[in-house]
Amino acid sequence: MDTLLSVRARGITKCFGDVVALDGIDLDVAQGQIHGLVGPNGAGKTTLLGLLLGLAVADSGSLEILGTPVGRALAAPDGVAGFVDGPGLYPSLTARQNLAALAALRGGDARTVGIDDALARVGLTDVADDRARGFSLGMRQRLGLAAALLTKPRLLVLDEPSNGLDPAGKRHVHGVLGRLAANGTAVVLSSHRMDDLEALCSEVTILTTGRVVFSGPLSKLAAENRELDYRLVTSDSRAACREAADTAGIHLVDDAGARRDGDRLVVRALVPALDALVARLVHAGIAVRELTPVVSPLEAAFLALTDQHEQHEQQEAGR
Repeated sequence: MDTLLSVRARGITKCFGDVVALDGIDLDVAQGQIHGLVGPNGAGKTTLLGLLLGLAVADSGSLEILGTPVGRALAAPDGVAGFVDGPGLYPSLTARQNLAALAALRGGDARTVGIDDALARVGLTDVADDRARGFSLGMRQRLGLAAALLTKPRLLVLDEPSNGLDPAGKRHVHGVLGRLAANGTAVVLSSHRMDDLEALCSEVTILTTGRVVFSGPLSKLAAENRELDYRLVTSDSRAACREAADTAGIHLVDDAGARRDGDRLVVRALVPALDALVARLVHAGIAVRELTPVVSPLEAAFLALTDQHEQHEQQEAGR
C-alpha cells in the first residue's frame, strides 16, 4: 500500500528578484512523520516553510498539501498550522489572552477551542495569566506551539522550535511533537540543532543554495556517510590501541589519552570496521565504557554534502 503523503512537492522554484531561493525542490512528507530541514543560512529552508504555510506561492512546480493542490492564493491550507521566524504574539496580552485573540481571528470561541488544554500540553499552565512581554525566548516558542495546536493541525510547520528552550522545556516540546506524529500529524521543522533533529526526525532533507543535496531516512544518511571520528573509552586504553592498530579500516586519530595512561582514544572508521573493533575488544576482555561520534553522523553528513555542493558550484562557475 502506498504511503499517504501530507506534503508532495515537485520541481518547486521560488525567486526573489535575481535571487533564486528554491531551485527545483522535490519533497515528500508522509502522514505521521517528523521531517527535518537542514541547511546553512540562506539555503532556502524558511522560504520552503513559508510555502507550506501559505505565506508565499511558488513561481513554478507543483505542491500538494494534505492531498489538495495548492493554488496561487496567499492563504494557509486547511489543516496546516505553525510559524516561521518565531511566533507572532501580542506582548501586552497574557498567554491565555494571546490564544483567545488568535482563536477569535480564526472564528473560534475561546470557551470551546481548548486554550487551557493547549497551554497545559506545552507546559505553560503556571504562566497562563502572565503577559507575553516578560516571556523568555523559549517560553514564546512554546506559546507559539500552543497557538498552532488550537487548530488541531494535520500538518505542523515549525521554524527552529527549540530556540531558547532549556533541557526540561526541550524534552517537553519533543514529547508533544512525538505524540502528534504518533497520532498521524505530519511535522516539518527546521533547526540548526543536529541533536534535536536526530532525536526527533525519521527523515531529513538537506538544502544548500536552494537545492536538495539529500532527502531520506537518517539511517540511509549514516550508511552513505564517509568515515567518522569516534571517542572510545575502555578499561585498558593501551591494549585498545594495539587492537585498533591490528583492525582493518581503523585509523588512530588521537591516542594521547592512552600514552599518558588515560582511558580515551579517538579512532576514525566506517561502521563495519568499528563493529569489528568492538568485537575484538570484547574478545580480548577489554571493557568498552563509551563509544560516541565526535561529530554526529547528521552533522558530519551535512558538512560533507554542503562542502561538496559548494565545490561543484565553484567549479561550474569557473568554466
